[in-house]
Amino acid sequence: MLLEGLLLSVVLLHLNLCPFTKVEESFNLQAMHDILFHRTNLTAYDHLEFPGVVPRTFIGPLIVSAVSSPIVYLINLLELGKFPVQIAVRGSLGVLVVMALLRYVRSVRRLYGKSVARWTIAILASQFHLIFYSTRPLPNIYAFIIVMYAVSAWMEKKNGQFIWSSAFAIITFRSELCLLLGLMLLIGIIRGRISIGTTLYYAIPAGIVCLGCTILIDSVFWQRWLWPEGEVLYYNTVLNKSSNWGVMPFWWYFTSAMPRALGASIVLVAIGIYYQSKLFDLIVSGLLFVFLYSFLPHKELRFIIYVIPILNTAAAVTCDHLWKNRNKSIFRYLLGLGVLAHIFLNIGLTGFSTYVSKYNYPGGEAMVRLHTTVPVNHSLNLHIDVMSAQTGISRFLQLNDDWIYSKEENLKAGSSAMMQFSHLLIGVTSDEQTELLPYKETHKVIFAIKAFEKISFDRTKFPFISIKFKNKIFLLEKV
Repeated sequence: MLLEGLLLSVVLLHLNLCPFTKVEESFNLQAMHDILFHRTNLTAYDHLEFPGVVPRTFIGPLIVSAVSSPIVYLINLLELGKFPVQIAVRGSLGVLVVMALLRYVRSVRRLYGKSVARWTIAILASQFHLIFYSTRPLPNIYAFIIVMYAVSAWMEKKNGQFIWSSAFAIITFRSELCLLLGLMLLIGIIRGRISIGTTLYYAIPAGIVCLGCTILIDSVFWQRWLWPEGEVLYYNTVLNKSSNWGVMPFWWYFTSAMPRALGASIVLVAIGIYYQSKLFDLIVSGLLFVFLYSFLPHKELRFIIYVIPILNTAAAVTCDHLWKNRNKSIFRYLLGLGVLAHIFLNIGLTGFSTYVSKYNYPGGEAMVRLHTTVPVNHSLNLHIDVMSAQTGISRFLQLNDDWIYSKEENLKAGSSAMMQFSHLLIGVTSDEQTELLPYKETHKVIFAIKAFEKISFDRTKFPFISIKFKNKIFLLEKV
């Protein structure tokens, strides 16, 4: 239980250090806000005013809102404000992720032993990206929870649970998971673990039920008939519009994303397959998924986050073998110390990454400081620009019911429309801060929020690495 508690503690620590969210998480976060505060008043929901590029399902936000509702009720009863509710819903999501990971670890324990399971937890807790993402309301994280249950069922040859979980994950949250879970199903058929007849027996009703649920539920919230993930699939795959958000080289997942996600543990993965041949099918499924998904030009680490626990299991097998045999010779003793040391190296990398990430949300920091700087009874009509909104601001941070908060887009800088606001949150990208020039004569700067700019390397100085910060968000007040 100590390691299991450690995993949850690390997840909640990251949430406490980085309580804000970014634009990729905005739909699900705003959806949970609206479900909890506006309930059946759909006309007040954020997504109808700011629908985003493609629609997303409300099923994930509904589940997390339901799980967090008891603590949210207590927060509202104590009148603690809305921002603690944001922490509560993200924390609830983190708990669901940890539960899914522990379900996966139980399968690892049954197949490979208790010590491999312990090493798997230790490695997961020492790494940055999966733990950091665990409380972030991304479609990938909702899907990740279901994928862990699906993979666990596949490992334990519970074919019905595997197919139903797979259908739920693919149809509701992330259609590209048909690659990962489809490969696992195909391997199961080839190995004779499951027949085509059994597959159809479970897959047909699972597909009908999952598709029917998402269409019925999401059509109510979006106020039109739709299958959200179907539209996402069409947008990203058929139209290939995802490349509008950036293009990475084909091998980027293998040369950049996975090394960063796994940290020092990456060097132990291949060795683990050598020591435990039963891992082969599981690892091959994960790596083939990453390979096939690499054909899509737009790439982000969160798109392949599902394979991190799988690859860590292979690393855990290596750690377990080397640690158990450390007393057989001096060389093996050093190898045993090495696998222990790699955990601490991961922790060091995680600490550095967490420190940098803490300063990646200047919009959220600005909103918190706004409410502590401007008196509560002060009249305020605030305009939030795009950069501010994308770097941490959510409806959970609109703390004063008497103030006006506007995210109206496409307003020209310095225009009469902008002059109607008493306060402005302006993000700057240029060194000259040209975004502030239209307001030089009409506004005064109340405060500026620094954010992470870049990491610099200089071999002539110690320490060789330095972190650069820069003022990114300004609060302006009309004079």
